[in-house]
Amino acid sequence: MRAEIEKAVELLREGDDDSMGQALELLQNTVFSFSMRVCGHRQDAEDTMQEVLLKSVPQLPKFDSPKALVVWLYKVAKTRCLMNRRKSKFAPAHELSLEELMPDRKELEQLSTDGRVNPEAFAIRSEQASRLREAVQRLPPQYRIVLVLRDMEGLADDEVAEITGVRAGTVRVRLHRARLFVRKELMRTWMQEDGRKTGESRRKQLPRPARCKTMFAELSDYLDEQLDDSLCEELEHHIEECGPCQVFVATLQATIEHCRKPGMEANAPSTAKLRLELVQQYGRARAALKAKS
Repeated sequence: MRAEIEKAVELLREGDDDSMGQALELLQNTVFSFSMRVCGHRQDAEDTMQEVLLKSVPQLPKFDSPKALVVWLYKVAKTRCLMNRRKSKFAPAHELSLEELMPDRKELEQLSTDGRVNPEAFAIRSEQASRLREAVQRLPPQYRIVLVLRDMEGLADDEVAEITGVRAGTVRVRLHRARLFVRKELMRTWMQEDGRKTGESRRKQLPRPARCKTMFAELSDYLDEQLDDSLCEELEHHIEECGPCQVFVATLQATIEHCRKPGMEANAPSTAKLRLELVQQYGRARAALKAKS
């Protein structure tokens, strides 16, 4: 949604009522889309959108930099989402273990090239918005926020770090585990619909090959082209020789691509009355700022 916010800043600079109305509509859509993805409930998203915009509009004349507005707006929206959410819709706030997200030897055997697990079929069937939405909603909040900001809203690692208040390194860790979690949920749903079992209980899990295990921890950095050249070459060499890992990487990449596609809930409800009130608020705030300068 970065492009929408940048466009909104340009429109606000024009100063006329029509431009301000268009700018506020863009901001409405941005906040509503983000809130739907985080809250998972339309009424919560609408409440969050209204509260965030009413709080934000008096501050808008102070922002000349789109990046500063991006960080500030999402920070306010994130806080409001966590306050307004319906707790029953949120997964428990626990830490995701990389160990539990990676496939064991049993799943790696299923991720073979014999056609039983087909990356193309996985990609097509996982595109359904409801499947992705349900998988994202099962994420613990601290991981969901990072995934939504980074992959769905298109923000950079440093911006996500500033919004969430954690280090960029922590953002990368949470992003990778969130992606693995969503991929695992999509795979589980897909396999169940085909009448297949998705693996054994934790007690019966078989150890995964050591080389595969090392590779899994680096996959997000590899797919985001942030991996050191020597490690990248080593990983690519392993993938070329390991059929199950080829399928695993393909399904993870498909998951990331699905997250980055525009969501069905991109448009806010029609709230012309609210927008008129916001335009008036913005005009008063702009006049007050000019009076002080």
